[in-house]
Amino acid sequence: MILTIINYCSIIPKQRLFALGFTPIIPNNNKLFHTSLYAEQEQQQPKQQKQQKQKQKQKQQKKQSNNDDESDFITSRETDYSKWYNDIIRVTGLSENSPVRGCMIIKPWGMSLWNTIQRELDTMITIDHGAENVYFPLLIPQSFLCKEAEHVEGFATECAVVTHSRLKVDEETGVLGVDKDALLEEPLIIRPTSETMIWSTFKKWIKSYRDLPLKVNQWANVMRWELRTRPFLRTSEFLWQEGHTAHATAEGAIQDTKDMLNYYEKLASELLAIPVIKGVKSPAERFAGADDTYTIEGLMQNGWALQCGTSHFLGQNFGKAFDVKYQNEDGGLDIVYGSSWGVSTRLLGALIMTHSDDAGLVLPPKVAPVQVVVVPIIPKKLEDDKKVALENAIEDLTAQMKKQGLRVKVDNRDYMRPGAKYFEWERKGVPLRIEIGPRDFENNVCIFKYRSGDNADEKLTVSLDDATTSAMNGLDSLQSNLYTSAYERTQSYITRDATYEEMKDALQNDEASSYPGKGFYLVPWKCNTENELKIKEECKATIRCYPLDEDVVEGSKCFYSGEDADRMALFARAF
Repeated sequence: MILTIINYCSIIPKQRLFALGFTPIIPNNNKLFHTSLYAEQEQQQPKQQKQQKQKQKQKQQKKQSNNDDESDFITSRETDYSKWYNDIIRVTGLSENSPVRGCMIIKPWGMSLWNTIQRELDTMITIDHGAENVYFPLLIPQSFLCKEAEHVEGFATECAVVTHSRLKVDEETGVLGVDKDALLEEPLIIRPTSETMIWSTFKKWIKSYRDLPLKVNQWANVMRWELRTRPFLRTSEFLWQEGHTAHATAEGAIQDTKDMLNYYEKLASELLAIPVIKGVKSPAERFAGADDTYTIEGLMQNGWALQCGTSHFLGQNFGKAFDVKYQNEDGGLDIVYGSSWGVSTRLLGALIMTHSDDAGLVLPPKVAPVQVVVVPIIPKKLEDDKKVALENAIEDLTAQMKKQGLRVKVDNRDYMRPGAKYFEWERKGVPLRIEIGPRDFENNVCIFKYRSGDNADEKLTVSLDDATTSAMNGLDSLQSNLYTSAYERTQSYITRDATYEEMKDALQNDEASSYPGKGFYLVPWKCNTENELKIKEECKATIRCYPLDEDVVEGSKCFYSGEDADRMALFARAF
């Protein structure tokens, strides 16, 4: 199938067309052309020089990129936070760039993290929340997106569109290209989200009040064509789960929306040790086609916010657009209410930026693919009987730990020195390393080394008899400490009672590469989309949410307009 990009806007900036790979036709404004060959050459020379400089710059950038890809160096957060983030991803083997611009290859260590998140969240969704897993097609008819006006407007410029069904080799040139005779009757959109496809199906599934509430969830990939990408945080293709529900009443749909927000908060705080602020999005920031969007917002170490999950109350917008009605108990027909909710691989970006340090990843034990790595220290000249005894002791230890549910790996690679193994597993963020050699075994002890926490700078001698219990207690403590540390940092980064000028001075030059950064600004606010957009233009800050647990003090004035404030707003720079 052949993929083209359609932008539904009637006027597209020239720079955007170039970025998308199109060459816009620009009128010459009736300027006179030079007629002499000399004049033409004179006109072309600066252009040729510019093109040559651009090629040299691209070559240097490519060379630098290749050097970066091979380097195991991690830039410090203080030097360049953005580069530190990319370095962490590279050296720990979480992902790498793919041949398709804006798309990433998630490598085994990164995929293991996502799989852990997926298992934990799927239990919440299906067992606790009562939704059922489904799968819907990747391709969506273009006409479906046009049925909900706000929805199509919100996603139109990001849509990738399939227009032809096959390729063909040109008989004259031998070049593979689009078969122009294979034009589809209707363009198909590669799903940016699945509301339209799912609501068209809900129309067939829902007939009576007995069919409600209807809750479905799918784990899938989506495509949103991004011009500026950042691994895990913003890529053209990403993995996520998206839940969709239908209800007889608005109250039922709103409750469903809030329930899922609570599950997302639980996932972030209990599994990932990421403290988040729950709130409602402003009208300018809410999901296209929703009446209200609820969000959990995390604060990264550089003081920038990250939207970690959203839950949307859709009202009757999609019910009306797709004519989804049900017969009520009185025999009449009513339009259903809806909700949708989702989190994505963006959570891996949040995980990296919440806990990691200049030495590499720091992983909370509950989400770590490997919670304990055991590194045997076996001298080459060790007698066979002592080697067997040591290996048996290690096998017994790992069996005990696995029996208690710990994820344990024995690193018995004999071609690597112990120091190289320590370095590798520390970078990958494994919470606990256990070292054991012949002398340790003789003394019935092993050596604990935690990746982070109060004991991270020292090695602890632990009895082999107590090792499993000690590991479990230590990992529980580490999980708790990581959350507490992140929570205290978040609270310390919330500025209250600031004037607009103070916030503007702090945030307008606060870049993603800066560390530690400025953080959140919690201020009294009079809801006004025009003023919100002005602030975004003036100092690049956005309203992350109206926090659910913050009430505006009576008599407070909006920090921007001076009018009576009707809520508290949380502003920040954001990824």
